[in-house]
Formats: sequence, structure tokens, C-alpha cells
Amino acid sequence: MAYESIILKKAEHVATITLNHPKVGNAFDMTLGAEFDHAIKLLSQDRDVRAIIITGAGSYFSTGIDLSMFTAPERHASKVVALQNVLPAEDDETFGKGTAVAAVIRIKNMPKPVIAAVNGPAVGLGLSIVLACDIIIASSMAKFGMVFVKRGVVPDTGASFDLPRVVGLKKACELTFIGDTIDAAEAEHIGMVSRVVPPDDLMNTARHLAAKIADNPPLAVGLAKLQLYQAMVETDMIRHMKWEVENMENLMKTADFMEAASAFFEKRKPIFKGE
Repeated sequence: MAYESIILKKAEHVATITLNHPKVGNAFDMTLGAEFDHAIKLLSQDRDVRAIIITGAGSYFSTGIDLSMFTAPERHASKVVALQNVLPAEDDETFGKGTAVAAVIRIKNMPKPVIAAVNGPAVGLGLSIVLACDIIIASSMAKFGMVFVKRGVVPDTGASFDLPRVVGLKKACELTFIGDTIDAAEAEHIGMVSRVVPPDDLMNTARHLAAKIADNPPLAVGLAKLQLYQAMVETDMIRHMKWEVENMENLMKTADFMEAASAFFEKRKPIFKGE
């Protein structure tokens, strides 16, 4: 479908979502939130897509919520009818459906790795979305800000859940209570981002990583993602190891496992089908 506030492209098992509201720093209004959730839901169900990249148009990743929704709500009220074609079906019970909240939940729950290619400032809700992604690549021009308290509110859309798991509790407290932005180098230093690259290299780096992920068997990648996140909350290592064995046994029954073995012995590149 044609979107108004995002650009969605797919090529060779990789999908790229570009937040496309650059005049307001890709700030989220109702349209961007609904379209973003709609696209994430579609991609989570698309068997041809094995990895997803999220980035922003222009010089910002996202400045967060479009505050004009609260200061001038009449400007946005008329958009509700136009959003009907991107709002979720009634049987979709995802929390926050039709908003960035649901999109974050879908990112977490989908078996496909999601890469944030952070091209510029990601603050507030923008940072919440970045933190929800599995891999974060930052342009040297990127900045990151937990600015919620400066706006008189608290972190939302999973930011206070993800941040301490990414950078540790004490650093998360500092970033949250002060609310200042940090640059890409500091974000890399504290482990918030995987790597920092020159602006001109950002998308090529993200696409290269996504392509390498997409070359791998998607069933194995999906279960590996699930295991890693479950390990963050699991307290019993033996129980987790038993689950690993169960997943391993199930994967060894798949056609992709047999393809991997055949390709190894035949000294060729495997072709995985997700079966």
C-alpha cells in the first residue's frame, strides 16, 4: 500500500522502513504511528523478509512525539478517518495497536532481527524505538536523548524497560534523571550502539549486516533471537539449557539444517528456504 509518512522498500530478503516526516524531525503523529505499526506487522508476517532496517529521512532519526498533537489537536483530528486503512483489525489484540507502542512490541516478538540505522538525533520516543531494535548502528552525527523528564513526563514505549538492560541500571538512571543527549561516541562507549560509522557509510553498513543475517537460515536466527532475550529474564541456567537442547533438536529436523550440512561437505554456499 502507499504510505504517507514512511517509505517501505524490500530487496533480497531485507526490508527498509524510513520514517519520512523530515519537516518535523520525523516526529510521531497519529499517521506516522499507525503506518509504522502497520508496516512492522506486515513485515513480521512476510516470509520473504528475513531482516529489517529502520532509519529516518533527512537529518533526524526521530525527535519523538509531535507535541502539536497536544497543543493543536484540531490539526490532527481529521486524520482519524484517513487512518482506517492502516489501523489493525479488530482481532489484533496487541497492546497499543495502531501506534508506535504496538510496533515496539511486534519488533520484540518477531523472530526477525531488526537493525536501527540511526542517521541523526533519536530522542524521546525516537530513542524508545532505537532501543527496541536488536542491533543499533549509528552515524557519527547521531545523538541519543532520554529527554522525557525535561518534558515533564516519564519514559514510555518500553524505554525504561530496555535502557537498563542495554547500558546497566546506574547509567540508565543517570541518562534518565538528567535527560541530556549524548553523542554517538559516548553511546558506543556505554554499549548502547554496536558501532559508529561515517554518515555516508551508515546505510551500506546496515544493509551489509542485514544481508549477512538474511543469508542464514531464518528458523535458526529466529530461535536464536528468542533465546537471547529469554536469557535476560531467565534465572535458572539449567532450565534455559534444556530449552536450548529442545530448540536444537527441532532445528536438526529441518530442511535448512540438512542444506547446511550438505553445503558444508560440498564446499558451496548454502541456500536456505526457512523450512
